[in-house]
Amino acid sequence: MASSRAARSRLTASAASRCVSRSGFFMSGGSAPPSRIRPIMAKNQPHPSDPAKRQAAARPATPAPAPAPASPPPPAALRGQGLAGLGALRAALEGQAEQRAREQAQAAQAAREAAADADLFRREIGDIRPLAVPQRAAGGRTPPTPVPKHTRQDEAAVLDATLSDEFDPETLLDADESLYYHRPGLSRDVVRKLRSGAWIVQAQLDLHGMRRDEAREALAEFIRESAKKGLRCLRVIHGKGLGSIGKEPVLKGKVRAWLVQKDEVIAFCEARGHDGGAGAVLVLLRQAGVGGERGPRAAS
Repeated sequence: MASSRAARSRLTASAASRCVSRSGFFMSGGSAPPSRIRPIMAKNQPHPSDPAKRQAAARPATPAPAPAPASPPPPAALRGQGLAGLGALRAALEGQAEQRAREQAQAAQAAREAAADADLFRREIGDIRPLAVPQRAAGGRTPPTPVPKHTRQDEAAVLDATLSDEFDPETLLDADESLYYHRPGLSRDVVRKLRSGAWIVQAQLDLHGMRRDEAREALAEFIRESAKKGLRCLRVIHGKGLGSIGKEPVLKGKVRAWLVQKDEVIAFCEARGHDGGAGAVLVLLRQAGVGGERGPRAAS
């Protein structure tokens, strides 16, 4: 009996030793208690306490891709298999249907998430309007000298108050074929020298095609700006009336009436033939800072 028990103990210890060796543990001293079981360390492997191994163990495992459904066997492979072949075909088709359903569900879920993100973005941002682009002045241009608004208003008021269409210039014009005029106190030689070209024409205004009101405003502006620039001799083309009703020059008499009313004008006369003849008038302006004129030497 004692010998059989000893033999049974040896067999049990040997079997336990083989099991422990397969599981990676070994026992020192035969049948040692579980507390003395230690793991068998494989060669050239990092110790469990190695930081690199702990970090690798802490990383989440990458999920394995879903297995592709098995493609259905070709019809030639199903010949002679009977119901077993049909079952394999059915299982393959069901696997493909499930795969398509999963892909469609994933696509729908991704679309819903994208729509939810876009809706959340719109709610957080609110209405978006483009920024107003400020107008920028083109570089390299010299801005004009500003003119006070009240100055223009005063000049317009004075113009409306002083120029009259009903004024009769015959009261001031000398009875002459050329219809000339000069301010009181000036010699008639001023008009003669103006007509002969003693002063060079420095600016010109053409009133062809303008209505009466347009011509009056254009003439007043022309005289005012020319005086500001210090110009002396001007030419105003009013036309001969060849295109008007009755072939009568409508603006000819009006222009002379308006010129007489302008303080800047000291003399004017009908132009010579090569300067426009009866369709134009030469105008002499007052010299800046001079109250009167005595002739072309003083006016030049």
